[in-house]
Amino acid sequence: MPLPDNMDRPAGSTWAGIGWMLVTGLMFVAVTGIVRYIGSDVPAAEAAFIRYAFGVVLMSPFLLKALRRGMTRRALGAYSLRGLVHALGVILWFYAMARIPIAEVTAIGYTSPIYITIGAAIFFGEKLAARRIIAVLAAFAGAMIILRPGIQEISIGQIAQLLSAPLFAVSYLIAKGLSARESPTLVVAMLSVFVTLGIAPFAIWSWQTPSLHDVAWLALVACFATAGHFTMTKALAAAPLMVTQPVTFLQLVWATLLGALVFGEAMDVFVLLGGGVIIAAVSFISYREWVVARAARTPPAGIAD
Repeated sequence: MPLPDNMDRPAGSTWAGIGWMLVTGLMFVAVTGIVRYIGSDVPAAEAAFIRYAFGVVLMSPFLLKALRRGMTRRALGAYSLRGLVHALGVILWFYAMARIPIAEVTAIGYTSPIYITIGAAIFFGEKLAARRIIAVLAAFAGAMIILRPGIQEISIGQIAQLLSAPLFAVSYLIAKGLSARESPTLVVAMLSVFVTLGIAPFAIWSWQTPSLHDVAWLALVACFATAGHFTMTKALAAAPLMVTQPVTFLQLVWATLLGALVFGEAMDVFVLLGGGVIIAAVSFISYREWVVARAARTPPAGIAD
């Protein structure tokens, strides 16, 4: 997958990107911690609906601007499709968060970039080079280390998280296509709208009147998640993906510590080992993509500046 063309930014900008991504990781770990705390008190689809409904409120100033400008039918269709796909992924993620350890959810979620790599080859015609195939196979091996099929029973929570990863990858690929024509802020704002609409039927079907306590926590989830998307955008604008991507893997460290210290979850060595293999695979492909992109931008010797 192509990387941002910002390799020539000053060192200060690179450190800013790392800082923004560190903040992003903490924001998203806060999201997982709150959702884990709520657990199954609120049905997964309902909890996701409330969270995204608050997200719409937070993004409403940007939405008003977009409505004044209008949008093409093509963009509307892409936003709708992305909203439906992302909605299904979010429901599965909320379901998994209530049933399996935080570290396990985080580790399995790291397989998403691998699906993005495959999708970029299928839908954007990007070459599926040997390095990408190796990374895909390594990440698959990491997932098998976590799940250990045949040695332990694969739980419904694990299956839910396994299914959410490719759905989030499809959402990312649609966003990638939209970003070529739409502003990043609008893409994030429209995601909140269409995910809320996509989740609504599932939420209505399973609706249970939530307590004000749970609603308040879900509102806080929306605040952390929206802030996380903002800081992630700042990080990607400030530094190359090969710099910021490895920083995101610290989320596994934060998630493991949060699960152990706050929720009393045991540190599973197989989850950490499998997560490490997946992290290594994604880091390798990020680095190789950067090397290839940099070589493509370097003029041959003898050509004047």
